[in-house]
Amino acid sequence: MSQALYRLLEWITRFAYINLLWIAFTLVGAVIFGLFPATIAMFTVIRKWIIGEHDQPIFPSFWKVYKAEFIKGNLLAIWIYIAFVIIGYNLFFLYLNIGQQLTWATAPLFAGMILFVLFLFYLFPAYVHFELKTLPLIKNTFLIMLVSPLQSLAMLISIGSSSLIVYVFPAIAFIFGASFYGFLTLWFAIKAFNKIQDKQQLGQS
Repeated sequence: MSQALYRLLEWITRFAYINLLWIAFTLVGAVIFGLFPATIAMFTVIRKWIIGEHDQPIFPSFWKVYKAEFIKGNLLAIWIYIAFVIIGYNLFFLYLNIGQQLTWATAPLFAGMILFVLFLFYLFPAYVHFELKTLPLIKNTFLIMLVSPLQSLAMLISIGSSSLIVYVFPAIAFIFGASFYGFLTLWFAIKAFNKIQDKQQLGQS
């Protein structure tokens, strides 16, 4: 077996394994309590791969972060779940009032939804990249999203293209769905973080 093929199979196995861990530990937390800690743990491991720390054992690293971030991750989840409820309520309200004089509310609502989706793209990368408490994390994630339009566009295109592939081959979502999403968002988010840090250092010099 050639070295290149071996490395390819190794990385396929890594992404499938971390995706399986994400599914398993999301279920361990009854989904609602397991989703955020499992996602944070997955993003932490993938971030290590991106920055060159390939030799870290996957399961011990994942389990350590899952336990350590369980409470903080669920505190963050509360804010995000509240945002989902608010958006869902507004969508339902518009649906019930189709034909009424509410067209003025449609554009701001959908603009807000797009910003919220972009915010979520940066949320977990920012969580594992910076050491911030919940409210400063939310604030800084939103600001980073606003000043990183190119990275945001790249995320949308990449994730949109990946979603089309998953639509054609649904089994891929079970094997690589979360882990590949994590890799894409982290890859572009880290570029955005580094670009901002470079500008800050340039401004201080």
